[in-house]
Amino acid sequence: MDMKCDTIAAIATPLGEGGIGIIRISGDDSLEILNRVFRPASGQPLKSRMLTYGHIVDPESGAVTDEVLAVYMKGPKTYTAEDVAEINCHGGLVPLKRTLSLVLRGGARLAEPGEFTKRAFLNGRLDLSQAEAVIDVISAKTDRFFDAAIDQLEGSLSKRTRAIGNKIMDILVEMTVNIDYPDEDIEELTYEKLTSDLKSVIADIRKLLSGAGSGKLLREGIAIGIVGMPNVGKSSLLNCLLRESRAIVTEIPGTTRDTIEEYMSIKGIPVKLTDTAGIRTTDDRVEKIGIQRSKKILGEADIVVFVADASRALMDEDVEIMKGLSQGRSLILLNKTDLEMVTKPADIEAFAPGIKILETSLISDDQAEALEDAIYNMVGEKTEQSAGGSVITNVRHENALREALSFAEDALKGAEEMQPLELIEIDVSGCRDALGAITGETTSADVIDEVFSRFCLGK
Repeated sequence: MDMKCDTIAAIATPLGEGGIGIIRISGDDSLEILNRVFRPASGQPLKSRMLTYGHIVDPESGAVTDEVLAVYMKGPKTYTAEDVAEINCHGGLVPLKRTLSLVLRGGARLAEPGEFTKRAFLNGRLDLSQAEAVIDVISAKTDRFFDAAIDQLEGSLSKRTRAIGNKIMDILVEMTVNIDYPDEDIEELTYEKLTSDLKSVIADIRKLLSGAGSGKLLREGIAIGIVGMPNVGKSSLLNCLLRESRAIVTEIPGTTRDTIEEYMSIKGIPVKLTDTAGIRTTDDRVEKIGIQRSKKILGEADIVVFVADASRALMDEDVEIMKGLSQGRSLILLNKTDLEMVTKPADIEAFAPGIKILETSLISDDQAEALEDAIYNMVGEKTEQSAGGSVITNVRHENALREALSFAEDALKGAEEMQPLELIEIDVSGCRDALGAITGETTSADVIDEVFSRFCLGK
């Protein structure tokens, strides 16, 4: 792939007020451009990898723009594998923009989004899956997703993908030799051996794919809808989980008339909590709209938490909601158990068999941990990394693995049916190319450009 060889520059830190803001420069002219705008206080030339105190100076007017620390790093042992310079300015918008303007006037070009990481990929310092992990490291909202992203950045997925690719290459070499040199004194590739080798590849791909479900949960999280009749404790549940008074709680039924959304983390899994309006028959137009939204959440949420009032008998609306609950994605909270219990778990089980019931009073934050455990137990095992497995956090990687699996299974079918090796080789090659797309070895330029277009400026 062609790569622009000019020197690029951009602000590498978020815009806004802060202690430090960094201008990053990468390319053959990095040192020359830095020397045009930077004056070391010592008057001595810059040394590679040594942070130096000095000032940014307009070379035309001689005016001092900022007091900075600057460093020059000679390639290839840099982020982009090129010569790199970084200027640590004061973190305000004005000094950063003025310094960047001088750097651009000094000969650099403004970097495109993700161009620094793209150069790292094109220069061979990172493969494509590692480059994509950079985005995940930056955007991680929970510790567990961050850990998964770091694991991928360190090359875990790349190593496992290449190991499978090496097996496939061994198969292709044997097939090619047997196809092109059938009369030579070489070991014949039997269909029995080919079948065994393909089964081994398929098992490896499936094992790698087993981490896709956990990766999706860690990346996208789960949506939890809190539903029930008015004044049963839905808003108290939201406040309990958030450990703050986010929703208004009163004894007046119908206090919550619209959905309230909040975000939190439950044991490393991102969670979107939605408190809904109490479901009941009403003539209030505003409340009716809220109830319609509540019923929509009931059908769309990954997990539905139905809250019932233990201090009163079940009503028709309670029963109607419970009949719509499904096992595996529902949890029932029998609330207000500190009062005289009119409704007991056995009463609920008659209408919602097999769905877990928690008894609680939601009168203290101590209840939150038990609730989180119950929610985590419903989905948490899907996030646990299988033995020797990697968490697949990227949809593109998952799709490539599924495509590779499809090609491998077609090749296996051909081997079992003893089809000509020339036909089987087409599917085996397709499997190799699909796996190579993960690391970028067989990825088109358009896909690579699309991947790096998701990056922010300066990365």
